[in-house]
Amino acid sequence: MSTQPSAPPPAPTPEKAPPGPGRPKDLAKRAAILEAAERMFLQQGYEGVSMDQIAAEAGVSKLTVYSHFGDKDTLFTEAATRYCEQQMPDSVFQPSPDTPLRQRLLEVAEAFFAMVASPEAIAGHRLLCTPQMVEKRLPQRFWRSGPERLQSSFATLLRRRIETGDLDIEDALVPTAAAQFFVLLKGDIYQRLVFDCDDAGDCARQRRLHLEASVDMFLRAYGRARGTR
Repeated sequence: MSTQPSAPPPAPTPEKAPPGPGRPKDLAKRAAILEAAERMFLQQGYEGVSMDQIAAEAGVSKLTVYSHFGDKDTLFTEAATRYCEQQMPDSVFQPSPDTPLRQRLLEVAEAFFAMVASPEAIAGHRLLCTPQMVEKRLPQRFWRSGPERLQSSFATLLRRRIETGDLDIEDALVPTAAAQFFVLLKGDIYQRLVFDCDDAGDCARQRRLHLEASVDMFLRAYGRARGTR
């Protein structure tokens, strides 16, 4: 009985080349859209800008804008959030236990006030207070993604400093203390900026004194005798 020659084994399937890097390109488009949106909202207001105009400014299609953000309300909120995250990233709130507490709080205070007192932030604040924005409840959406994030991050810093014995705050009051800190930092000087009552030079001369006084008041309320100055 003759033996049939065995069939050769099938050739291995050639491996497919890995797909090209598509995601970085998407992230670049997203960043371009956010930059264009932030610039145009501040210059022309919320109602004065369309998604078509933002797409053209960013150099992308309107479909790309919608695929990333869904609608104009979401795009506005994301643009405002991006500004806050760029100006005050999480690294600003590192506890840095080796740094004297007063100095550490002043560093946070300087970063925060530089953010909220910039011309872009002042324009954004005024925009959020317009009836159109209030009606759409965009200020509430911005609060959750912007100021609320800052307060939460700062509360974490405070808890670490409580653990090291620098601060004396009941745990349930830590979120309240974090909110009070930023209210102190804004104070009267920020309101004058919003209402255009002071020139930039006058603000710069007063800012350091105001921030130091605010930090000292906070420490008188919550600091321990050791390690607070």
